Amino acid sequence: MVSADTILQGVNVLGAVGPEHKKILTPDALAFLTLLHRSFNATRKQLLERRKIRQAELDKGVLPDFLPETKHIRDNATWKGAPPAPGLVDRRVEITGPTDRKMVVNALNSDVWTYMADFEDSSAPTWDNMINGQVNMYDAVRRQLQFKQGPKEYKIRTDRTLPTLIVRPRGWHLEEKHVTVDGEPISGSLFDFGLYFYHNAFEAVKRGFGPYFYLPKMESHLEARLWNDVFNLAQDYIGMSRGTIRGTVLIETILAAFEMDEIIYELRDHSSGLNCGRWDYIFSVIKKFRQNSNFVLPDRSSVTMTVPFMDAYVKLLIQTCHKRGVHAMGGMAAQIPIKDDKAANDKAMEGVRADKLREVRAGHDGTWVAHPALAAIASEIFNKHMPTPNQLFIRREDVSIGQNDLLNMNVPGKITEEGIRKNLNIGLGYMEAWIRGVGCVPINYLMEDAATAEVSRSQLWQWVRHGVTTAEGKKVDKAYALKLLKEQAAELAKGAPQGNKFGLAAQYFSGQVTGEDYADFLTSLLYNEITAVGSASPASKL
Repeated sequence: MVSADTILQGVNVLGAVGPEHKKILTPDALAFLTLLHRSFNATRKQLLERRKIRQAELDKGVLPDFLPETKHIRDNATWKGAPPAPGLVDRRVEITGPTDRKMVVNALNSDVWTYMADFEDSSAPTWDNMINGQVNMYDAVRRQLQFKQGPKEYKIRTDRTLPTLIVRPRGWHLEEKHVTVDGEPISGSLFDFGLYFYHNAFEAVKRGFGPYFYLPKMESHLEARLWNDVFNLAQDYIGMSRGTIRGTVLIETILAAFEMDEIIYELRDHSSGLNCGRWDYIFSVIKKFRQNSNFVLPDRSSVTMTVPFMDAYVKLLIQTCHKRGVHAMGGMAAQIPIKDDKAANDKAMEGVRADKLREVRAGHDGTWVAHPALAAIASEIFNKHMPTPNQLFIRREDVSIGQNDLLNMNVPGKITEEGIRKNLNIGLGYMEAWIRGVGCVPINYLMEDAATAEVSRSQLWQWVRHGVTTAEGKKVDKAYALKLLKEQAAELAKGAPQGNKFGLAAQYFSGQVTGEDYADFLTSLLYNEITAVGSASPASKL
């Protein structure tokens, strides 16, 4: 085998490397990342170009449909995904959150079945967050995660089996600018996946689970094929049996909804199912059809899981997964307990119960919560209505979903000034925190992450672009949007600590809500604000 020193020629680390990072950024681990980059980055960039071509078609009014060239895959009832892996048979309640040390301890100590440690939408990808997150994953897999914060000591419970750990790397579109290979940044996806897999794959298997991942933001089965190729090379490289890795794909783009069968097919031996990423899915519908006036949606609060296009998406996902023998995971309950208002808290928790009841009755095999306090509610509902470890036997053969169902924008509701201000508050609040390196933010007793901020700014852009009129009779144009933005930014800054970033957030946001410029992702737009690129350190010298 070629030596690490030879492979690492042309590889540089531009982020600060502390003593605690040495066990992660080893020459062998960096050589593995380099191999992944050189093997797959060209394909990744081609797939991103393909997204642009597809967007240009959508802008011209071409609507997505099920692919004729893969009809044979959809129509063949005999192929299946992999049987559930150890620790993934029963996933009835999953908790999600960023990879900071305190969150990881609290999540692993929660009464849930699995924990998705998130390097993506609930993490701002500062170098410290990403590399410290890898340290925390290393320690979590080995059950040696503990630390003190003031007088309080945090450590993982040892009196019971811990939730199965699943890691979500960043999407294909994001880069990690603090590591360069041959003069270009490494993919954020490959960086997050590669470091976690290289250090923890064998250790995870030894402890009764395995290297498990959530795969975000995909727009086609070809992007799933790339992940499968990455998985195969990674397993071969370290001498692990193919099929040990498992990936659950978040169906959070409207284009991926038309390719669910194909996505599972591409990942067959590595598939652990699909998940309904509800907020990103709504964001994707607005984003992809932003030039089409037939896709204008009302206030975010009106776009519930029971409106036609969301209901169709859920039914098709469950039917597809169960036909292929893999899990169909439900969506996020983002509520946070309201400690000082019992009536408001009771109402919010009743909403959680209703949502989880809808999911389990529809046939989902599990659901997500953002806060440990919601785990008991979700568990109670799923335990009562799902006495088996999953519902793979519920085939949903009553379901017949076509193109028109997935694109049915008959959504009752209005566009209101209150809805505009809420979107501005969420967008500004999230972006301000993100620029400070915080990736999930409690706003109005909901845990908001990048997906909800994306819905907020995309709706504002869409409403201005198509000149909608609010329920109050006001035409939503550029001047009106910028006026309300200025008011909300001033109000938020007034109540925020000294040194807040609301001015900078408003500056970025103002370019995104006028129906003109539209960044592909807020995270890409803001990324340079949180990079701390220093002088290059050759990877071979670390």
